[in-house]
Amino acid sequence: MFDEMITLKKLEVFLTFMKVGTLSEAAEKLQLSSVSVHRAIHSLEEGLKCPLFRQEGRLLTPLPSARVLEERVTQVLNDLQDGITSTREVAGIYSNQFKLGALYSLTISTLPQLIAGLKRRKSDLNIELSLGSNASLLGKLRSFELDVILISAEKTIDDVEYTHLPLFEDELMLAVSCDSPLANNSQIRLEDFQHENFVTLSDGFATSADTQKVFQKAGIQPNIAMELGDIFSLMSMVSGGVGYAILPRRVEHVFDTKIKLLSMENMADMKQQVVMVCLSSRERDPRILNCIAECRNYAREYKARM
Repeated sequence: MFDEMITLKKLEVFLTFMKVGTLSEAAEKLQLSSVSVHRAIHSLEEGLKCPLFRQEGRLLTPLPSARVLEERVTQVLNDLQDGITSTREVAGIYSNQFKLGALYSLTISTLPQLIAGLKRRKSDLNIELSLGSNASLLGKLRSFELDVILISAEKTIDDVEYTHLPLFEDELMLAVSCDSPLANNSQIRLEDFQHENFVTLSDGFATSADTQKVFQKAGIQPNIAMELGDIFSLMSMVSGGVGYAILPRRVEHVFDTKIKLLSMENMADMKQQVVMVCLSSRERDPRILNCIAECRNYAREYKARM
């Protein structure tokens, strides 16, 4: 066991003195008094039970034992720092790796802008992007596989376990093929679609849940022709005439030559709120703080454009 008189602080004082050579310079560098530096070195000698320096007037001249200790302690402290860094990185804390999760539909505009902003704030940030549904992204956040997620707001995130920040609200609209006679309209009554075919996203996706809410408000139970695993495949099915779909306005320009989004009467209150979510226990992580700041900036700019 180490003698309790041998501490990291005393070893730091010792290494600083060995580097600069005088008590006064070491004291200035460590923001201590010369007496404190001398006392720490003497205490270290007592703990080691061997001399490290020879007193020559007011000077301390290193003995061979001091040179050996300097070399070994430097190596040990470097290994300790590497160990601390590795431990934090494995835990996802204070590393340059940032794991961001998001909905597929946010890759169109929101994600590129946010990622560019994050890189401006911290150029060496290595961003790993995962795309998925609300349910899958929340699961990965809870299991620490993701640092931050961008999803559609739901009741789950009101739990104290989470910290969330609103980004923007998006209008829900009816997507039709450009070849459909309905494409000439600007607005429709969803109540007229009781017996029509629709395509939706699978359970767990925010837009799937929103679609069911819209159907309930319209009082209809249309035929679900197909369920898809991503929003881009869904839009392809709409463009091919497989069925209609309920989609957020933000996807409007992706297939603008193949599908058209129409406003729905009496559905002005049916909106999708996109939010940033992180675990409350991790919101002080510098990488997450940077993301929160960038999301606030994005929300301000989005509101100013509206």
